[in-house]
Amino acid sequence: MSSRSGLLNCLTTTRAIGGICLCLALISLGHAQDQSPAQRAAAKEKIVTTHAIGTFDVKVTSQAAGDGADADVGRMTLDKQFHGDLEGTSKGVMLAASTSVKGSAGYVAMEKVTGTLKGRNGSFVLQHSGTMTRGVPQLMVSVVPDSGTGQLVGLAGTMTIKIADGKHSYDFEYTLAAAP
Repeated sequence: MSSRSGLLNCLTTTRAIGGICLCLALISLGHAQDQSPAQRAAAKEKIVTTHAIGTFDVKVTSQAAGDGADADVGRMTLDKQFHGDLEGTSKGVMLAASTSVKGSAGYVAMEKVTGTLKGRNGSFVLQHSGTMTRGVPQLMVSVVPDSGTGQLVGLAGTMTIKIADGKHSYDFEYTLAAAP
């Protein structure tokens, strides 16, 4: 390959990458214009990182498998009552599967939380993704981006769930615009 054709290939690749970047920038600008006045105001406010801690009670109810559903994947509903820095309730759905290897399983869940977070009212959605590999758990629970409503618009963060002696507790690290 000559140095001239190598240079042409490089320029063509650079133009293609530049075009992709331009398209992504234009899409991003379009989405920025789609924001509500409340979302734009929240973006301009000072963002504060803080922790909320407390306990929660959970009721898990098994659901019947639907037509054509895999019997190895369980479906459950979740009803929670949060206490502490987060006072409220949540309703959600969970899918879970175990394996033939003892101590190995996985689950995903979505739950809508409604209540008061350190004095601020609203709702938000939590997304769970958990696995257990031969008894070793790994769990990620995070706020679905832009799911906050009311005084919780702009909420982002992750929640750690602990279970000790059958009791559930949470540590919620989150960011939110400072209260006016």
